[in-house]
Amino acid sequence: MSDGLIPATILTGFLGSGKTTLLKRVLSEAHGQKIAIIENEFGEENIDNDILVAETREQIIQMSNGCICCTIREDLRATLADLASRRRKGELQFDRVVIETTGLADPGPVAQTFFMDDEVAEGFLLDSILTLVDAKHGDQQLDDRQEARRQVGFADQIFISKTDLVDAAEVDALAHRIKHMNPRAPQRRVNFGEVPIAEVFDLRGFNLNAKLEIDPDFLAADDHAGHDHHDHAHGEHCDHPHHHRHDDDVKSFVFRSKRPFNPARLEDFLGSIVNIYGPRMLRYKGVLNMQGTDRKVIFQGVHQLMGSDLGPAWEAGEERLSKMVFIGIDLPREIFDQGLEQCLV
Repeated sequence: MSDGLIPATILTGFLGSGKTTLLKRVLSEAHGQKIAIIENEFGEENIDNDILVAETREQIIQMSNGCICCTIREDLRATLADLASRRRKGELQFDRVVIETTGLADPGPVAQTFFMDDEVAEGFLLDSILTLVDAKHGDQQLDDRQEARRQVGFADQIFISKTDLVDAAEVDALAHRIKHMNPRAPQRRVNFGEVPIAEVFDLRGFNLNAKLEIDPDFLAADDHAGHDHHDHAHGEHCDHPHHHRHDDDVKSFVFRSKRPFNPARLEDFLGSIVNIYGPRMLRYKGVLNMQGTDRKVIFQGVHQLMGSDLGPAWEAGEERLSKMVFIGIDLPREIFDQGLEQCLV
């Protein structure tokens, strides 16, 4: 990992989705890595004592496999700072951190901690947000709880758990629904927390890199310009009947253009949009063709926090296409589309 920063992963998902099972699995096959687990709650779902060395009054507990576990009794920032300082002094050894949020938590503020707080940013690198969705109860939870929909919107990687408990068609429908809410995040179907550790860590979901993974089939539907197909006038390229049942408030849309952006105008527009809609903007990311540079400009954000960076050069003969994806709660697509159009050269 560059700069000696400690990679951090945020694990989120509804109660019963299997976060603890996944954590246990990761801890038991940690491949010589020492992992610090930060639990945002001590509820029913905390890591069982059989893998803890001792239940102590201490906030940080050593585990039998050398990993450590700590519960947050104060804010996350202080806990991370404490862990980093003990690691520097050689009191604790760990290679990475996993933060398990409560079942109802909004991962946004947890992610923002890594960008807003200098002390945390100097010690840690946020790798990705993983969201677990329970195949059996996921549909109902997504219907009932905005928190569940937000967790899907935030994810860099989605694991659909307990797929063995429902038939394949139901899992397909759930996967399709999730894809509409968040096309950025690859999905994996998992049973009993059986996830290879390589699919959990070092995903670099928060790195400003030029790999903007969006499912090409999903994007193809976006080529019918003028069809606001995300507001689920979706019949023409979507034969999944469940769309008539779910009109989720967490939605995604993609903006693309072959004309370059004017940097000053784009910055002004994005600044004002983030001011107004920031709390409803979960994740947004893009690879941009900017006037005045031969390099791709990569940008991404969480809520009101937005960052951009110069990426690799556009290759000779490569089409200079700007592509942005926005995931949020009832975002007014027309305002974004019109505003972005006006930022083009």
